Amino acid sequence: MSNDLSQRPRRLRANPAIRNLVSETQIRAEQLILPLFIREGLAEPKPITGLPGVVQHTETSLRAEIDRALEAGIGGVMVFGIPNHRDVMGSEALNPNGVLSKAIRDIRAQVGDRLVVIADLCLDEFTSHGHCGVLGSPDLHGNCEVDNDATLEIYGQMAVVLAEAGAHMLGTSGMMDGQVAATRRALDAAGHEDVSILAYAAKYASAFYGPFREAVESQLDGDRKTYQQDPRNTRESLREIKLDAAEGADIIMVKPALSYLDVIYQASQIVDLPIASYVVSGEMAMIEAAAAQGLINREPAILEALASVHRAGANIICTYWAIEVAGWLK
Repeated sequence: MSNDLSQRPRRLRANPAIRNLVSETQIRAEQLILPLFIREGLAEPKPITGLPGVVQHTETSLRAEIDRALEAGIGGVMVFGIPNHRDVMGSEALNPNGVLSKAIRDIRAQVGDRLVVIADLCLDEFTSHGHCGVLGSPDLHGNCEVDNDATLEIYGQMAVVLAEAGAHMLGTSGMMDGQVAATRRALDAAGHEDVSILAYAAKYASAFYGPFREAVESQLDGDRKTYQQDPRNTRESLREIKLDAAEGADIIMVKPALSYLDVIYQASQIVDLPIASYVVSGEMAMIEAAAAQGLINREPAILEALASVHRAGANIICTYWAIEVAGWLK
């Protein structure tokens, strides 16, 4: 073994100032998106099991949270609405005075253009069966699958409703084939060419969505494996990413994040669009649970997890820790 120690990489790790100087990955508050849940008819905020500090908001608590987001200097908020009424068609998703549309309108009036306001474009919070689209006719065994093309028609209508409420951006999270193209056509036809599409291009049928299902009071009985992607596949996701880019996506989303760092990296290599990723509820819950047991140091673990997502290639990170982490970064 050579005794030549002229090469000493440790010189650049000698103290915090040097480490910061040569840091290859720097997370900024402006890159963080905070998911928010607004529940119709709540008298007070309702905590979500497994997600410390995350609640279903009332209109009043939502305004306060938006003020905190502005003060923290994060990049945006992604809003999910939970209505009182659900039906098989998810009709409340098209209500211009419904819980989601009203929340978007109120937030936009509060922030103007100081914060990116993203509305979730999906039907799962609004359907009585919990699927992300409307169901087709039963087969011989009485089973129903999501009707892709009928769902696209509703997505287009929902996109216009949310754009007119004031959304800067729509998160197409339903994983229907052609959803980006259908959304873009509907927006442009209604004169909303300036509204962007955050395309959930690689959204997996993951086991890590558990606490989110509670957050939106999901009615799902079964799974979404016929339209969300198989966790075992990569080429399939890269195909979906290329399709969404070709259909007019402005940003590509990979979801979940921590179990799919390889997909984030490959997405960043094949398209010339910004890449976003979502550290989902189950991923947050694992870190929080381990920290609560004293098994890991919470703050460094959170920062390390987010740095890994950014390092993999996501320059936008959707995380429930957004406001807290922004405070640490300051």
